[in-house]
Amino acid sequence: MDSRLERLREDVLSAVQGMSAQQMRWHPEGKWCVAEVLEHLYLTYTGTIKAFERVLASTEPMASAASPKQRWQTFVVLNFNYLPDGRKAPKQTVPRGLAVETIGSEVEAKIGEMDAIISRCESRFSRAKVLDHPVLGPLSAAQWRKFHLVHGKHHVKQILKLRERTGNPAGGQP
Repeated sequence: MDSRLERLREDVLSAVQGMSAQQMRWHPEGKWCVAEVLEHLYLTYTGTIKAFERVLASTEPMASAASPKQRWQTFVVLNFNYLPDGRKAPKQTVPRGLAVETIGSEVEAKIGEMDAIISRCESRFSRAKVLDHPVLGPLSAAQWRKFHLVHGKHHVKQILKLRERTGNPAGGQP
């Protein structure tokens, strides 16, 4: 597995290790709970997998030309590892209520599946921009991996804050 996605997998699993289903469902008013954050990540991974499947079915990469704004946003996210707070999740990545008991293993499996399909596209199209991100625009396979690492770490911070508020700090017992 690519080292960035392996680190992402480890960080996500470590953040929720030992949390009870009740703790994973707790949330402040108007905010997502840990289970919903995990589901959001799961949905971003399944969306990426489906999009890369379309790229593999095509004879060419499916990336457009980047706008100046997209180039700037990509630079900030991928070079400064910064994802701004407060952005609304795209509709297709909004949690729908997957079972708390299975979401962790589902996320882990999708990270592995995502890594495999990105690798297949990377070997086929080399360093080319292969696919458009909905906000950042065209990204290469390596940039997609880095995006998912930055995005995942952004949400791991949220999970750790929620975990702390449930009385189960990271490394603590359930």
